Amino acid sequence: MNTEQPVIRLKPKTSPQRLRHGFPWVYDNELVTDRRTRNIEAGSLVKLTDHAQNSLGLFAFNANSKIIARRVAFDPDTKIDTAWFVKKLTVALMFRDTLYDRPFYRLVHAEADNLPGLIVDRFDDILVIQPNAAWADRLLLFLVDALKTVLEPKAIVINGTGRARALEGLEDSRYMAHGEMPSKALEVPMNGAVYFADVAQGQKTGIFYDQRPNHNFVQNLTKDKSVLDVFSHVGGFGLAAMAAGAREVHCVDGSLPALELAKLGAAATNAKTAFTVQKADAFDAMIGLHEKKITYDIVVCDPPAFAPHKSSREAGLRAYERVARLASPLVEEGGYLTLCSCSHAADPERFRTACIRGIGRAGREAQLIFTGSAGPDHPQHMALAETSYLKVLVFRIL
Repeated sequence: MNTEQPVIRLKPKTSPQRLRHGFPWVYDNELVTDRRTRNIEAGSLVKLTDHAQNSLGLFAFNANSKIIARRVAFDPDTKIDTAWFVKKLTVALMFRDTLYDRPFYRLVHAEADNLPGLIVDRFDDILVIQPNAAWADRLLLFLVDALKTVLEPKAIVINGTGRARALEGLEDSRYMAHGEMPSKALEVPMNGAVYFADVAQGQKTGIFYDQRPNHNFVQNLTKDKSVLDVFSHVGGFGLAAMAAGAREVHCVDGSLPALELAKLGAAATNAKTAFTVQKADAFDAMIGLHEKKITYDIVVCDPPAFAPHKSSREAGLRAYERVARLASPLVEEGGYLTLCSCSHAADPERFRTACIRGIGRAGREAQLIFTGSAGPDHPQHMALAETSYLKVLVFRIL
């Protein structure tokens, strides 16, 4: 074996079969750790073996993370350089180009694209990178050079912020790796609507591409209807409804900058739809609407992750139940209620149960008519349940 990279080893009682069958992570309690391994710099490439010293591939190591090693390649002698990234990006690009006729999508979706912990969203000739694992930070120059080779972008933004980096022991940072930071929000066309993404200051990469197919399903129900979009971010389901001819759209969110972008999107999407926004706590807003006896043909709730970890799962599921309980009375009889979860720890069955319980506690009956997940530019890793994070349920309220 090439000795350039350190060699790390599974504990004797850790079975290597799951890794051989494609699981891409090693947890800190599965690895032999001593002073030598603890001194390996975060983001270093290492060669992993089982306890009998049989090779398991090339991994990115980070002693500061519970996910202590992430597979980068099955061949332990793989050379990771610009050419390697070019090959990975070319494969990812060919797939996205079969899905979409315009260059607005998630180009790289971490482990599912065999680039662990790495996110790249494309906004035409502007790219936003989220390096959520230490190895991506360490090898960022190779990645940036490869992106320039494959796409010739005008600008590349590094958005190294958020919970995922904190779990890796990484500091927050946001800067330009290439070109100049856009001076204004970027126009993003999806499902006939126009969204605006703030890649300089916005949440994550500035927009959520993952809901695109679910926006599309719901917007097909919205012509000439009134729509309430709670936790709307920059317009989410509300702008999609406007594009399909909704009569009225009301967006509720706790972020004033996000609502300002939603207003820009509304003006660019359909000036004929009555559009209003409300900066408020979502739960308080729904309680207030109920007290005023205001109802809508369609209500959508797309909250942030209430259960990002197993330790927060039960509290998160109670929050999802409360969302369903408060939203249900706001839906006209025969109308539709869309409930979403982006929580890794809330599996589909538990999330569905929480939603049904909340609808029942509100005294409503419903039919489940649609179950959605993230769009195909957010593929799921076959062995990693965490990549199947987005859950969308559409109910018809009876």
